Amino acid sequence: MVNIWNQVEIVLKQRQLNINQLAKLMGLKSNAVLYEFKHGKIKRPSFELMERIADALDVSMDSFRQNNTGDEDA
Repeated sequence: MVNIWNQVEIVLKQRQLNINQLAKLMGLKSNAVLYEFKHGKIKRPSFELMERIADALDVSMDSFRQNNTGDEDA
C-alpha cells in the first residue's frame, strides 16, 4: 500500500516547498490539518483534502497513487 503523504512529500521536495508553504497555497489559515495528515492522525484523507493539495501543487490526484517505481498500487 502506498503511503499517500510520502507521495505528497515527494512533490513538495520537487517543488522546493515546505508544509507551511503548501498550507498557504491551499488557502488554509493553519497548517494543522497537514501536520495531522503527515503524522498519521488522518489515515484516510478526504477527497476534498487531496483535491486541494493536488490543485495547490498543480498535479493530478493520480500522482499520489504511484509508488516510487512508477507502478500504480492503489
